[in-house]
Amino acid sequence: MNPIKTIAVFGAGAMGAAYAGLFTDNSDIRVCFAARGDRFARLDGGTIKVNGKDYTIPVVHPDRIECPFDFVLVALKHHHLIEAVLKDIEALTGPDTLVLSVMNGLESEKLLGRACGHEKIVPAIAVGIDAVHENNCFTYANPGKIIFGNDPAHAGAVADERLERIKIALDMGGIPNEISPDILRTMWWKFMVNVGVNQASAVLGAPYRVFQNLPEARALMVSLMQEVVALARHRGINLEPCDIDQWVAVLNTLSPDGKTSMLQDMEANRKTEVEIFAGAVENMGKSDAIPTPVNSIFLNLIRVKEKTTAGETG
Repeated sequence: MNPIKTIAVFGAGAMGAAYAGLFTDNSDIRVCFAARGDRFARLDGGTIKVNGKDYTIPVVHPDRIECPFDFVLVALKHHHLIEAVLKDIEALTGPDTLVLSVMNGLESEKLLGRACGHEKIVPAIAVGIDAVHENNCFTYANPGKIIFGNDPAHAGAVADERLERIKIALDMGGIPNEISPDILRTMWWKFMVNVGVNQASAVLGAPYRVFQNLPEARALMVSLMQEVVALARHRGINLEPCDIDQWVAVLNTLSPDGKTSMLQDMEANRKTEVEIFAGAVENMGKSDAIPTPVNSIFLNLIRVKEKTTAGETG
């Protein structure tokens, strides 16, 4: 089994910066950001500050790759995973490269598989990391956990060996991790979490402490998540109401001042991922004839907030 010696990270935001810093501090694995254009110029030779420490992480240009990377970690916003970026990710891969996405939603693995080959994709989620990005400084109190597993369509001894390669690398980087025996259920659980806390936090303008302390805020979050549970069960995914309680237990471990990625996007007047959260729930609800009124309301609320902050009111 060949060990992972090189890692390329797509996405130098809160999660990408946190993971790059952890690999740099705790292992001898060569870790780089990958970018082109303005992002390459900004990152090349520059420093990022993570938890008060300065890091100079090398950056590679997809057109100037001498050899494939062993591992590609994709930590982008969903709307950044456009065709040109997919081609850049594919350019960094070779026959033995493993590609793992910690992106939100349920679609990134499919898109990456079409670009790089489904056999290279290791489905995964990141949960519990409370990284915040403000003024080019990144902070986190809890590194959370990366949970990953085999796509049922690509299981077997070779796939199990790939999971072990990733686990060894994450352990070396000091990144908490777990291999899931049912990664599809795990991904739906994370989707449920994002639909709930990300969207409720964006509308309420609330850090984690509001959901930790106020029953009314938790009730809003839970009402969004219950609609995902109904959809999942209709589609053969074994989510239960008790899975919402599991998330609340995780929520109570997060930094009270931590903010969801959607709240951070809202505060910075950036495009949110509402289309892959409430938008996806609404679309699936229509397809499955399952009502999703709470997510439909939040979809409109967040779309209005996006347009008013962007000055699109005419």
